[in-house]
Amino acid sequence: MYCKRAGCWRPLATWIGAQISGVDISRPLDSGQRDAIEQALLRYSVLFFREQAITPQQQARFAANFGDLHIHPIYPNVAEQPEVLILDTAVIDVRDNAIWHTDVTFLPTPALGAVLSAKLLPAFGGDTLWASGIAAYDALSQPLKSLLNGLTATHDFTRSFPLERFGNTAEDLARWEEARRRNPPLSHPVIRIHPVSGRKSLFVNKGFTSKINELEPAESEAILKLLFAHATRPEFTLRWRWQENDVAFWDNRVTQHYAVDDYRPQRRVMHRATIVGDVPF
Repeated sequence: MYCKRAGCWRPLATWIGAQISGVDISRPLDSGQRDAIEQALLRYSVLFFREQAITPQQQARFAANFGDLHIHPIYPNVAEQPEVLILDTAVIDVRDNAIWHTDVTFLPTPALGAVLSAKLLPAFGGDTLWASGIAAYDALSQPLKSLLNGLTATHDFTRSFPLERFGNTAEDLARWEEARRRNPPLSHPVIRIHPVSGRKSLFVNKGFTSKINELEPAESEAILKLLFAHATRPEFTLRWRWQENDVAFWDNRVTQHYAVDDYRPQRRVMHRATIVGDVPF
């Protein structure tokens, strides 16, 4: 465990994850705490805080220390704090989260990160896994790195938000059509350089990436299948077993995650604040 004035952190795996203690994120952060958390995020990619009974307002304030907040085009949100979306299995179908994905890569500026708070948990199950895109890139062979550098991939909103699941009522259909209009398919680099650390990361995900643009369809399908499997090798990942009032904060620029759907018909409620990122390069 490593400690500074701003708190202590305990690494959870070689490549990814640390548990933070000694910081009350329900209170405003001072500059030292904010900078220490950011440095820990850059080093470990996903941070966990136990016993943080935060309100949506406090969650949004904590997340806003690291950038502007995004309002999701599909998921419901907290009425008095619309930047905080609600993932409630009693209200919405969240099967799109039970797949390895990086949040909102269908945006021109995908999320910098996200802050997820556990509000209601099942008696068993409902863990979340994260994977390090930096570890995945570093483990690629040099010939494959050379092939991928400079390639771009298409990211499509409809892969995780298909019409047949999110357009079943007139209201839902109108919301889906507006979200689709505002978020047409777009391209991002297959290998992304982190804008702060300079580390290279694999930046394709099964949730939203549909093809590698410069390859023939059969080549694209084969390479993406390889990359999706490679990126989520167990040694690049960690698994978090939630407790009520846990908070996770992850760097969305260099990670993927998977919400394990193994608890139905029990209910699970999570609140998420998503931080706007920048254009990948």
